[in-house]
Amino acid sequence: QVQLVESGGGLVQPGGSLRLSCAASGRIFSDNLMGWYRQAPGKERELVATITTGSFTKYADSVKGRFTISRDNAKNTVYLQMNSLKPEDTAVYYCKISSGWNGSYWGQGTQVTVSS
Repeated sequence: QVQLVESGGGLVQPGGSLRLSCAASGRIFSDNLMGWYRQAPGKERELVATITTGSFTKYADSVKGRFTISRDNAKNTVYLQMNSLKPEDTAVYYCKISSGWNGSYWGQGTQVTVSS
């Protein structure tokens, strides 16, 4: 019903930046929540940031001030600008879209590796 395709991951040095993109297609409800989650090996998946259709945002304390989530509703795309990256940010990043009446859908994940 809904497909999410992620891009933008890769290898970056500590202190560097990356921008992740996630484009949604299919039956998308106009009122929804999009977000980014990440999962490192051996750890639980954790919330990174969320953004509403009206562009209200929330961030995990660990990324606040470094990461910025945004969206383009016309393109059904959500972005995650990651600055001042740390090795602790290394993980597979997943985007998600959810709504009360349409359930939740996940992207395929994109690897972000922060290493010197």
